[in-house]
Amino acid sequence: MEARAILRNARISPRKVKIVLDLIRGKDTTVAIGILKNTHKSASEYLIKLLESAIANAENNHDMDTNNLIVSQCFVCPGRVSKRMRPRAQGRADTILKRSSHVTVVVKERE
Repeated sequence: MEARAILRNARISPRKVKIVLDLIRGKDTTVAIGILKNTHKSASEYLIKLLESAIANAENNHDMDTNNLIVSQCFVCPGRVSKRMRPRAQGRADTILKRSSHVTVVVKERE
């Protein structure tokens, strides 16, 4: 049995989130939360809340023991991209891509 939590349209680039997700994949949930709290990346704020939500889903919806949970899967997919214009020299304009992410965290009980 596994429980999941999904964060959609987070206003952070998927590339930045993937760096932090690689740190917690396959770890115990208490260790993963400790890693996230001590990681100085902007994605870790999103991921702490998401991991705690997945743990709560496992406890309340699937009656799992929270002490035996591990992060079995975690991945990020690109979301919608907002395009903005920035003025440049000689009347030109550059496009700025403001990327968003869909992040999924799956926890399951240790065997």
